[in-house]
Amino acid sequence: MKKENVVREKSFQFAIRTIRLSQYITTSRQEYVLTKQLLRSGTSVGANIREANNAVSKADFINKMGIAQKECDEVMYWLELLKATDYLNDAEFASIYNDANSLLKLIRTIILNTKRNLTS
Repeated sequence: MKKENVVREKSFQFAIRTIRLSQYITTSRQEYVLTKQLLRSGTSVGANIREANNAVSKADFINKMGIAQKECDEVMYWLELLKATDYLNDAEFASIYNDANSLLKLIRTIILNTKRNLTS
């Protein structure tokens, strides 16, 4: 399986987790503003990866993956804020934060490898 397919599946599963976490926080903790931002950026990661898979050039692919990278990093920011303001406990935070960090590393690796292949 190609890395792009792995990242596509991981980002899709991550979006599902983000949606479920957002539903949980809005229902049980009555927090809406930060959760909306988390939901937007968490689902955007996978959407941009899907766009990257349909890129018209390597440069376009790198650009779309770069947007996915930024969105993934933004997810981590919102998660940190939700934890710092006690909307997430340690266990809730650690699980999804580790997934986000793992996804971010995978996206960065794909970008770096694609850039290397451009110069080879």
